Order: sequence, then C-alpha cells, then structure tokens
Amino acid sequence: MVSKDQKRWRIVAHIVMILLSALALLPFLLLIIASFTDETAALLNGYSYFPEKWSVEAYGYILENSGTFFRAYGVTLIVTVVGTIVSVVLTALTGYVLSKRNLPGVKVMNFIVIFTMLFNGGLIPTYVSYTNTFHIKDTLFALIIPNLLMNAFMIVLVRNYFEHSIPKEIYESARIDGANELYIFIKLVLPLSVPILATVALMAGIAYWNDWQNSLYYISDKNLYSIQAVLNSINEGVAAIASLGNSSAGMAADLPTETIRMAIAVVGILPILLVYPFFQKYFAKGLMAGAVKG
Repeated sequence: MVSKDQKRWRIVAHIVMILLSALALLPFLLLIIASFTDETAALLNGYSYFPEKWSVEAYGYILENSGTFFRAYGVTLIVTVVGTIVSVVLTALTGYVLSKRNLPGVKVMNFIVIFTMLFNGGLIPTYVSYTNTFHIKDTLFALIIPNLLMNAFMIVLVRNYFEHSIPKEIYESARIDGANELYIFIKLVLPLSVPILATVALMAGIAYWNDWQNSLYYISDKNLYSIQAVLNSINEGVAAIASLGNSSAGMAADLPTETIRMAIAVVGILPILLVYPFFQKYFAKGLMAGAVKG
C-alpha cells in the first residue's frame, strides 16, 4: 500500500523530470523549427516556435551543395564507425587486463591510466608529436586517433564492470575447464558485457560524430572535412565577415544564412537522434554497473 507521502513524492518527482525533459527537448525543437523558418521572417521577428512563414529554402541549399555535404557525411560516417569499433575493442582489452588485480605490474598500469585523467602533455607537444613524428596530418587517422580513440574514464568503467559485475565463479570454472584468457575474454566476458560495451560504443560514437577540433588542428584538406567541421568553418566564415562591418556586405551575400546553418545542424545531429533509442536501454545500466568503486 502506497502512503500519501510516497504519492506526493512521486508527483513531485514526475513534475521535476517533465520540466527537465522539456528543458532538454525544447532547444532541439526550436532548432528544427528554425531550419524550416523563412529567412526574412527570422531576421524580422527572431526565432520562434510559431514562425510567421515557413520555408524549405535552407534544405534546398543543402541539396544544391550536396556534393560537399555528402562527402562530409561520408567522412564522418567512416570515422565514426571505424573509430567506435577500434575504441570499443581497445577499451575492452585494456579494461580486462586492468581488472586482473593479481597480474604483475597491473598497479602501475592502473596508475598510468588514472594519471592521464588528470594530466596530459598539452596541445602543442601533442600536435607536434602527431604531425612531425606520426605524420597523420591530412589523413583519416588524424580524425580517429588524437583525443578520441581511448578514454581513461571509459577504461575505468569497463575495468570495474569486468571486476565487479561478472561473477568470479565464471572465471574460476572456465580456468578449471582449461580455458585460456583469450577464450574466457571472447566467449564468456564479452557476451556478458553488452551493457557496458554498448555504453562505451554510444559515448565514443557521439564523440566522433560531434568532433570538429581534430579537423581544426590536423586537417587542411577540405575533402577530409567532417560534417561538424563544415558547419564550424561556415560559422567561422560568417563571424569573420561580420567583423569586417558594412564593407563586407558583398561577401556575406554568398555565405549561408542563419536558417541554412540551422538546417546543417539538424542534418548533423539527426543520425545521433535516430541511433540513441537503440542504445538507451543499455546506457544507464552500463554506467551504473561500471561505476562500482574499484
């Protein structure tokens, strides 16, 4: 039997969650509506959830320049798929090794991973290392490897999941039956780790899809621009022209308008919005299980 206090608490909790959900969803809704708003109406009245005039000219611009956007989409798709797969594999392998607390040297390896969560070499040494030593500038590797390929936080989550969420009896029985570590990892651990691996895949995929900094630092060939890099270059171009004042009116006429930039942003986030529901059921479970104190 539910008490009155519990009923009141549930009502308050539902109201709070509805408000928080609305605060998260309304900006996305405004972004989509703005992309379908007529440019003149947007300039006169600003963005509104109920625009005076609708238009699809922004998406017409994207279709007219489909070559640029489709190429950027292709680059983003390749980088996201390859980067996410490699990231999940490396994170799972590293987390599995670090979960073996009796392994010689594992404390040092754990310290190194935790250390990278607090300190790094800095932007300039990192840039010099990747460009002068590894020579990844203007290659797809520049969009996959720096900053995104492995994440210490994800490694710790996976390590804790392997250590605390998978019964130790499974490991022991497999070793008694003569299974080696590779067999245990592939046949037993991975099938039992779908929630945490799906969580890592989702977070890595979002990071790769939304990344524009690697393009900014390491890519000068516009044929290798991701969709986010295209949007960022457009925004920078508009800001640069605007800073020149009235004398730049002729140049500004050739740049995408506000509604067009909104449409590009919608096109950029659409795949994430479509994919997320399929991973949602694993997301919270994976984070909770991986966050167990190790």
